[in-house]
Amino acid sequence: MIEDIPALALDWYRSGRGAALATVVETWGSAPRPVGSQLVVDAQAAMEGSVSGGCVEGAVITEALEALEDGAPRLLEFGVSDDDAFAVGLACGGRIRVLVDPVGTALPAGLLAELAEKRAARAPVAVVADLESGARRLAPAADYPDRFRADRSSVEDDGRTFVAVHNPPLRMIVVGAVHIAQALLPMARACGHDPVLVDPRPAFGAAARFPHETIAEDWPDDALARIGLDARASVVTLTHDPKLDDPAIMAALRSDVFYLGCLGSTRTHAKRVARLTKAGFTDAEIARIHAPVGLDIGARSPAEIAVSIMAQVTERLRRP
Repeated sequence: MIEDIPALALDWYRSGRGAALATVVETWGSAPRPVGSQLVVDAQAAMEGSVSGGCVEGAVITEALEALEDGAPRLLEFGVSDDDAFAVGLACGGRIRVLVDPVGTALPAGLLAELAEKRAARAPVAVVADLESGARRLAPAADYPDRFRADRSSVEDDGRTFVAVHNPPLRMIVVGAVHIAQALLPMARACGHDPVLVDPRPAFGAAARFPHETIAEDWPDDALARIGLDARASVVTLTHDPKLDDPAIMAALRSDVFYLGCLGSTRTHAKRVARLTKAGFTDAEIARIHAPVGLDIGARSPAEIAVSIMAQVTERLRRP
């Protein structure tokens, strides 16, 4: 799956291939892809991304090719009976509406370029489409704070304004290449986070122990400064070593990360609090730390602890 569909659509348009961007704007019942899912189609019917499955994809491509010919947008609706649902990928009689915008006409290339720039810079932005007038514009996250917090694209109550939320990708920085990290990183990726493992100890952060993972062998404060921390990032420290954990914790507390969790017992955390207080952090700042890390589900093994951490990160993200 190509994640940055808008950037791909812009690249196809600029290269002369033509591009139509299809976006799921509403769903009812059971739909295989959520609102905001996108598909890009070029003039030769090449495609990347997905708005559904089965015959619906084919119908959207056909409409996209026609949109590229006449330059006009389309608002399509697909619905099937329960008997036919499985054949077109809409289980249980679901329905979806899909907006098809040919790039360069209905969707101005300049607007798409600005969207691509903001996404590359990890700046949250919304594409607001008037489904009746055809107007398209960008809007800051501050205009729709609840939507951005919930990662929720949908049509407004007026029935004509579609707000497509483009949040920066989620990131999880895990400090400490321990056994818990071996289970946590794949879980984070499965949940839509881009995980980065930080550990300056080559024997711990070896590629053989963490195949296919992004590993930073820098000291945590240097690594986090290079990676960058923002409101779409979480930090989890697992080493038990203050020399490694504390610099990462301090960097996270000075940032807007939405989650900071630290492994260790209640006694270990009390010592941590004392060190942070001595370093000048306030009680309110230190209270941002989730410690002992993870939800209290009685976890014992490294994998179970990883589950509890991932559950707490998800809870913090979705129920701030």
